[in-house]
Amino acid sequence: MTKNLKQLFWNWRGIWIAAPIVTVVVILLRWGGLLESLEWSIFDQYLRLRPSEFVDQRIAIVGLDEADMEYIGQGYVPDKIYARLIQELAKMQPRAIGLDIYRDLPYQPGHEQLIQVFESTENLVGIEKVIGDNNRETVKPPPILKQNGRATANDLMVDKDNTIRRAFLMINTPEGETVYSLGLYLAMLYLSAEGIGPQVVPDTENWWQFGEVVFVPFEANDGGYIRADAGDYQVLLNYRNQPQPFDTVSVRDILEKKVSPDWAKDRIILIGSVGESFQDLFSTPYTLSADQRLSGVEIHAHITSQILSAALDNRPLIKTVSEPIEWLFILFWSGVGATLTWTLRLTGKLKQFLVKQISFSLITLSFLLGSTYLAFIQGWWLPVIPPFLGLIGSTIAIIAYIARSAGDIRKTFGRYLTDEIVASLLEHPDGLKLGGERRKITILTSDLRGFTALSERLQPEEVVRILNFYLSKMADVITAYQGTIDEFMGDGILVLFGAPNLRENDAQRAVACAVAMQLAMEQVNQQLEEWGLSALEMGIGINTGEVVVGNLGSEKRTKYGVVGSQVNLTYRIESYTTGGQIIISEPTLQAAGETIIQVENQKLVQPKGVKRPIKIYEISGIDGEYHLYLEKEAEEYLTLPKSIPLQYTILEGKHVSKTLYQGWIQEMSKHGALIRVEATDQTLPDALTNIKINLISDTAELTEDVYAKVLDQPMIEKQFYIRFTAKPPAVQAKLNEIYHSYQTS
Repeated sequence: MTKNLKQLFWNWRGIWIAAPIVTVVVILLRWGGLLESLEWSIFDQYLRLRPSEFVDQRIAIVGLDEADMEYIGQGYVPDKIYARLIQELAKMQPRAIGLDIYRDLPYQPGHEQLIQVFESTENLVGIEKVIGDNNRETVKPPPILKQNGRATANDLMVDKDNTIRRAFLMINTPEGETVYSLGLYLAMLYLSAEGIGPQVVPDTENWWQFGEVVFVPFEANDGGYIRADAGDYQVLLNYRNQPQPFDTVSVRDILEKKVSPDWAKDRIILIGSVGESFQDLFSTPYTLSADQRLSGVEIHAHITSQILSAALDNRPLIKTVSEPIEWLFILFWSGVGATLTWTLRLTGKLKQFLVKQISFSLITLSFLLGSTYLAFIQGWWLPVIPPFLGLIGSTIAIIAYIARSAGDIRKTFGRYLTDEIVASLLEHPDGLKLGGERRKITILTSDLRGFTALSERLQPEEVVRILNFYLSKMADVITAYQGTIDEFMGDGILVLFGAPNLRENDAQRAVACAVAMQLAMEQVNQQLEEWGLSALEMGIGINTGEVVVGNLGSEKRTKYGVVGSQVNLTYRIESYTTGGQIIISEPTLQAAGETIIQVENQKLVQPKGVKRPIKIYEISGIDGEYHLYLEKEAEEYLTLPKSIPLQYTILEGKHVSKTLYQGWIQEMSKHGALIRVEATDQTLPDALTNIKINLISDTAELTEDVYAKVLDQPMIEKQFYIRFTAKPPAVQAKLNEIYHSYQTS
């Protein structure tokens, strides 16, 4: 049990280390206030992105603007105008009237008339400014309203970025007096008519509730705030998401009776200045430009609406979770980032790793933003920037950890072993021990046709450039199909499917990989064409059988490899291929599934060193989940009016026979030819035999060596088909010229 736990910890060590450390760092950054403004920005954006809401018909605003001042015809509004305005509104029987204008000016014209209106209008509420220096910043309310208990505070809480996101419900003066906010008082008057009054929540420090809704006081570290001023009774302000959330008319509309007589009936009416010149405009989360600021009276309308909507409509308040839960939330997302990156660490290619990492990170980030946004719609303000930093930070930490602990090792050994083998050695130290195990695997080997002859005509640097480009493309394909590159042998590749890791679909992946490799040759040849070089062709052989795989060698020199007769048989199978062909053995066909493999043809052959003949299959594609197919180009053979003389000799392995045979090219295609032999008693070469050809020019001189393979096609008397495997550029140009000239004639 202890061993298993240790192994579990070791296997996931990056997560156990990175996630907690990154979480602590993010919490410290947050506690230092460095993330506060970013959290406010996300809060504001989420408010703006919420679905639109209905206009709150319970509240209306009478706004004093510049046009009203022209209508009044004075530089200020006399008290008699306010008196008349309130009288007109009172006739409409509103539930409450809030005058959000300071009126502690006893010598205004019509002041006595206004005092009488204050006394007679019992549902009228006035304002005072409570917070600030008593000599400079506070403003007293009208004395008559103060005496009648109808003076409220219109103070607003402005954050450090000059944006209003919080609202006062009550403010305590230095003298110990509790003053209700304008919004709270108006809401209480309205709710009183609905039979709902405020209640103090038991076992709390004077928390209030209306109906079933508790107004939890704001605390210094709620949401994205850090050590904010949480004095008095504050709540987060849940603005209504609507361009015009309240019915608004001008003062002159009321004075000229342009609204219906019942316009204000059973409504809360707020009176206040809304024009630019009154300098009573504030930034809110919806303010993206100066002309989108809200007047103070509009903000108080939002506060009033928030209370009414929560008590009557079950509209959620904005709630926050406790700090320990926020820490766990950050830890969770740090763990997600660490887990994703740690899981992807075995991805071989940097490009693949980056693509997967970026893709998964974007998906995870989308989920983070989506989940927190949905929670916000339900009234929960969850941190976004801290978990985002945890997600990114843990990702970077894991990458740095891997780079530091395994980067140098991978860089060194990755030149000699596949990434999967290197990862196996790093993750499982026992994998370094010498020895092997018997295992049934699928082996793939590939070889370029005529590359040796081509390399003899090029500079070494050019050969290396071609070879590196070709092997790079093939390695990308092999890695995509989880093949293990055992070794590069010049232009040949030996690939294992089933070592070091055995999978159920090894044979299928090997066949799919072979088809994908042949398809990738198009990109290789496009690049060769840009370099002014001839196209290359590749043959692939695949075999499935029992071999020994493991670490071979000594303590000083070790190689992860594979040995056994099945490896040699795979090479023999590959030798039967021509350019563009894939030939597999019968065990591979059975292991991959005959129903999904597209077999072009089959043949019984007797490879060297094998006691009995075996069946081999040329394939052209694979169905199932892969859907990969080769496009076979039909060979168009053209009869030449004048045969091309040649001499050829048979290749036995790597050796050239000394026996020369005479013949002529009778027909020609793009990739092959039909050869007629000279003597009637001459034996034709066997199918799939490799031959070396020298064309005879008009001057009886022999051209450079041309290599070809005898095709497995029915042989006409003294004639056989070949497919060229290597042609010198001069010979290729000459043959192409002849072929195209007869093709167009």
